[in-house]
Amino acid sequence: METLLAKPSQDIVDRACEYINNKQVVALPTETVYGLFADATSSCACEEIFKAKERPMDNPLIVHICNYNMLTEVAAEIPEDALKLADVFWPGPLTIILKKSDIIPDAISAGLDTVGIRMPQNPVILEIISKTGLPLAGPSANRSGRPSPTNAQYVYDDLKGRIPLIIDGGSCKVGVESTVLSLAGDTPVIFRPGYVTQKQISEVLGKQVLLSKGITEELSAEDKVLSPGLKHRHYAPKCEVTIINASFEKYREKVLQDGAVAFCFEEYADKIDGQCVVYGRKGDSASQAANLFTALRKLDEIGANKAYAAMPDMDDVGLAVYNRLLRSAEFRVVNL
Repeated sequence: METLLAKPSQDIVDRACEYINNKQVVALPTETVYGLFADATSSCACEEIFKAKERPMDNPLIVHICNYNMLTEVAAEIPEDALKLADVFWPGPLTIILKKSDIIPDAISAGLDTVGIRMPQNPVILEIISKTGLPLAGPSANRSGRPSPTNAQYVYDDLKGRIPLIIDGGSCKVGVESTVLSLAGDTPVIFRPGYVTQKQISEVLGKQVLLSKGITEELSAEDKVLSPGLKHRHYAPKCEVTIINASFEKYREKVLQDGAVAFCFEEYADKIDGQCVVYGRKGDSASQAANLFTALRKLDEIGANKAYAAMPDMDDVGLAVYNRLLRSAEFRVVNL
């Protein structure tokens, strides 16, 4: 299969719509990361997503919509809390897990009776959803296990020959996938942290919001998950990544002692003798989120064999950064 990488134009948008209407898969930009999208009402179309990504079938997909009418089509129940959050955070990087309607096939939800739903911000994907009239199922547009792509070239590197079209909408401004919040139970639970934080959600709802243990702990193979990003190897470069929880002095000593690449903050880079890859500014979790996946891919570009990641703060968006780093390191953390 030939893969076209193209900037958005009317012709290219129309072509994307045609592919989707024909049950094919296309890669599109969102404000979080690039996604791999197909008709969310078609089992066979969604199977093409799993095939292109080599994604495990027990890893559920998120459904993307463009208006509230579509929300009523894909969700069987819409609690008041969902509408409160949608009014504040949609369009935007928040996915809400609700009971799914009958039009959403089990292939998307990994056999669960719930589905994650999001209204993205990017105008290109919103136009395509609107023109096709279809909700779109979409995970990140990378080979399974690899760092999520925040620009179109990374999508092309991973999926060339596997999908017919990638629309190049430039760099993604958020840089990590959406927050995933379940409203399917009695208490709101965040299953995947992102740019919309626990504190922000709690303030809107006026109630406690819990964090799933799977955010910072490795789940067993038997655990069923409601959200993408909780099981399986994720976000990982080819090299071995280890998180080092230490003061700068101890971190630098460990990097130099073991001959590792320093995967670190901007402020550290000129103070370490050796190879460094910067993933953001210290204490600035938004900059870390925006740069993390690009920096992880850079480790492969420089041929790193072993990288030591400086530990991020876990406040607000920093929890999302730590969550992605933890999975890229396959839960290797050294506390000094």
